[in-house]
Amino acid sequence: MSLGKIAFLGSGETSLAGGRIFESLARNISDPSVSQRPLRVAVMETTAGFELNSFQVASRVAEFLKTRLQNYKPVIDIIPARKLGTEFSPDNPEILKPLLSANMIFMGPGSPTYAARQLRGTLAWDIIRARHRLGATLIFSSAATISVGAWALPVYEVYKAGEDIHTKSGLDLFADYGMSLSFVPHWNNAEGGIDLDTSRCFLGIERFNQWRKLLPAENILVGLDEHSGIIVDFDKAICEVSGVSSVTVLKQTGMEIYPSGAKFH
Repeated sequence: MSLGKIAFLGSGETSLAGGRIFESLARNISDPSVSQRPLRVAVMETTAGFELNSFQVASRVAEFLKTRLQNYKPVIDIIPARKLGTEFSPDNPEILKPLLSANMIFMGPGSPTYAARQLRGTLAWDIIRARHRLGATLIFSSAATISVGAWALPVYEVYKAGEDIHTKSGLDLFADYGMSLSFVPHWNNAEGGIDLDTSRCFLGIERFNQWRKLLPAENILVGLDEHSGIIVDFDKAICEVSGVSSVTVLKQTGMEIYPSGAKFH
């Protein structure tokens, strides 16, 4: 059994660029000419579980996928694993049952550090990782992209609440494969215009650089431009960039920028 692919989106999971990534991955799972497997999609609520409308947040993605992937007749389940210690806990096996048969699992907008705090060491996170090892495709966008890294950029805490730059542990997905990777979506955000640097996921270059200096030297950072993403194919040991812009990889040895369409090891 081969490992599933993992996709990371910088933003725009329901945009044209995001839709193309979803469709490319769905085709790999459920193309009738290649596979008779039905497409079973699980959409996690956890990242936005602290918000009163977390179900609506997940539902918007589910409706988008229902329309965009209609040729594959997807079965889509929303997993309301919102908060530990409640009936909607990521440790509640009843609400997690659809994950056991899902071959595409999506997690998206919300708070990165909340998601990491709610999922760390839980049954839900164990199942997601196990499903990937059994071939399921994982897709992370925006906040979820941050949360699954070795280190989670504390966006809300710094940008919204004014806390000093500090580090937060992420879910460290790639530790299973001997790698220390952290992810920064909204890499090229420009909402602040000429007056405010909102790149590097709204922190700006200066504060991002401060944060980076606090991380272990061996950590690799992956910056994802908006409406752009990267698909990691474990079988071929290749990363492919998709979307409208580029992906930036920062290591101790320097920085590489890969435009849309590029493939690299």
